[in-house]
Amino acid sequence: MSEVRTGGRTEESGRYRKRHHECFAAPQPADVPTLLVKIFGKDRPGLTAGLFDTLAAYSVDVVDIEQVVTRGRIVLCALVTQPPTGMEGDLRATVHSWAESMKMQAEIISGIGDNLPRGLGRSHVTVLGHPLTSESTASIAASITATGGNIDRIFRLAKYPVTAVEFAVSGTETEPLRTALAIEAAKLGVDVAVVAAGLHRRAQRLVVMDVDSTLIQDEVIELFAAHAGCENEVAEVTAAAMRGELDFEQSLHARVKLLAGLDASVVDKVRSEVRLTPGARTLIRTLKRLGYQVGVVSGGFTQVTDDLRERLGLDFAQANTLEIVDGRLTGRVTGEIVDRAGKARLLRRFAAEAGVPLEQTVAIGDGANDLDMLNAAGLGVAFNAKPVVREAAHTAVNVPFLDTVLYLLGITREEVEAAETHTDTD
Repeated sequence: MSEVRTGGRTEESGRYRKRHHECFAAPQPADVPTLLVKIFGKDRPGLTAGLFDTLAAYSVDVVDIEQVVTRGRIVLCALVTQPPTGMEGDLRATVHSWAESMKMQAEIISGIGDNLPRGLGRSHVTVLGHPLTSESTASIAASITATGGNIDRIFRLAKYPVTAVEFAVSGTETEPLRTALAIEAAKLGVDVAVVAAGLHRRAQRLVVMDVDSTLIQDEVIELFAAHAGCENEVAEVTAAAMRGELDFEQSLHARVKLLAGLDASVVDKVRSEVRLTPGARTLIRTLKRLGYQVGVVSGGFTQVTDDLRERLGLDFAQANTLEIVDGRLTGRVTGEIVDRAGKARLLRRFAAEAGVPLEQTVAIGDGANDLDMLNAAGLGVAFNAKPVVREAAHTAVNVPFLDTVLYLLGITREEVEAAETHTDTD
């Protein structure tokens, strides 16, 4: 399915018509007779032009247009003003004749005025499924209705690596809609993101993500620990810290102390062992191509994040720094500690430096020490996160592909592929 629209005009087309009428003509009265002309059948080039060429002979004005193409089948709807007196019958006959010549079907319905105005309170609801079942879709749609919302438009964003669809919803406020759908999504095992509609969604943004188990598949300190022969001890402390059972700074010092005496050459070995999360390069390249700024904050180490910044073209990077003296790790860190509060503080700093309002920032993380950052951002995304993080974040992604975050921002798979192609030809 490439596109489905329901409930009449889109927000964008509605804005255009309003601006057009304000500048050039008075708005159409609500009680003006109109005709809904519907054409459906096998898609082929020239249908839209052919329909409106046919209608042009009857001096009708176009009030609204909607078109849907699904697996080679088209539904084209044109809402037009009623033709001059005595010409409606001829218009109907001509449209039916033209449709028959194109091996299409036509339906023409008389009515009054334009579509009903959209309700107050507008949101974008993005649903990710792997797969997306009909049962899940029905439940999400029913939950939207239960909050008082109306689905104005549905659009598929991607068919792989997950199925992603976006609902344009009006008639209910964003926060209660987000709460209701979060509960339903947890029951269904799908990922749902709800963001307020508005121009800011396409404005310049800043995306900041955690590194360990988010941008990369590994826990960097565990890679160092493997070379020091204390991997199990470090892993136990790391897991407890990520669950929020230990103070992060204390756990960091305890783990780093176990690395004392390691030769500094291990840094290059660890860098070579780091594995990017599937979709990480695609996420960053697409965001950069679309004008976003991207940064990372990590409770790990600058010895790795600086390398990632250079390799991936990141705009910002901040982490802890392992102290190295006389070619060996001392078992200490230097400088300001990047902990839970520090990550949120760095998000605000990066946003100020980027000139991006905090409400237009996106934060991505998986552990308890990411919670302050996720809550401070305009959109906090829990990526394959611990339960405590999933429950607190604005939305959660539970598939192993980092680039699926793009769909939460309303970026389609076609835009992703276009950005990839553009990058390859640079």
